[in-house]
Amino acid sequence: MERLKGKVAVVTGAGRGVGRAIAIAMASEGAKVVVNDLGGTGDGTGASKAPAEEVVNEINKAGSAAVVSFASVAEVEGAESIIKTAIDSFGRIDVLVNNAGILRDRMIWNMTDEEWDGVIKTHLYGNFYCTRATVRWMRDAAKEGKLRNGRIINITSHAGIKGNAGQANYSAAKMGVVGLTYSCAMALGRYGITCNAIAPRAITRLTDTIPEGRLRELAVRRGIATPDESQKLELEELKRKFLGGGPEAIAPLVCWLASEESSHVNGHVFMMTEGKLGIFNSMDETKLTFKDGIFTVDELWNIMPAMTAGLPDLAKAD
Repeated sequence: MERLKGKVAVVTGAGRGVGRAIAIAMASEGAKVVVNDLGGTGDGTGASKAPAEEVVNEINKAGSAAVVSFASVAEVEGAESIIKTAIDSFGRIDVLVNNAGILRDRMIWNMTDEEWDGVIKTHLYGNFYCTRATVRWMRDAAKEGKLRNGRIINITSHAGIKGNAGQANYSAAKMGVVGLTYSCAMALGRYGITCNAIAPRAITRLTDTIPEGRLRELAVRRGIATPDESQKLELEELKRKFLGGGPEAIAPLVCWLASEESSHVNGHVFMMTEGKLGIFNSMDETKLTFKDGIFTVDELWNIMPAMTAGLPDLAKAD
């Protein structure tokens, strides 16, 4: 299987979980891969070379090609060095998968500046820094005829699109990734570079941070289990039903979006989990009301009850 033969891919946060599965799958399809991972804990503290090195060794032993990067995406110098590693090692970059992420969960009234900044820097700044460095090379290469199909694939989250209590930082960052995806798709399409995003559901070390009670509550609210089932199911079975299984389920969609086959797809957000694939609609206006001129306060007082009738309360339903 060499559907990505000749392509060079960078996968950030590729030492564990979804990123690891993506890097291995892309290599198995013929891509040369830069495996980037700082090797920190789930909250972004600490560092270890072991996770990324293990993935690189596994890829190389299988007969594919991979090199390692331990730089942090949250710092501009680190992000630029990751992309430089691809160009120095393999002469080019065709695909960037922005996957690196951390969690520092806290209810909004207790969240510290450091908890907010750390998550925003890793997810949103990290995407920006890596994307900017990548497309600077891609754009020039496209102009010179050295690149025909560039790919930016961002990993967002249901927490960004739908929101999640206790994750104001993560939700804000992941919705920011959606906006960044749309903007890059508009700006880069003329150069043959597409930008899309995936909101995955998978069991990883980050999902282990969800308290059991919250997981059972969300399973009921999202129609995955009845209240009775939610209480009776073993925790691991509930996780699989709610989160969708292992991270390997996400990798095939990344491989397709990285391929020549996806040239017509630009600026979209996909949902991917074990046994389920979907596409999110963009946020379009609904229930439109028109008039000539400005709405007065009195007019809005009369209009808004009908306009807002039936809107769900996010505190009560997903």
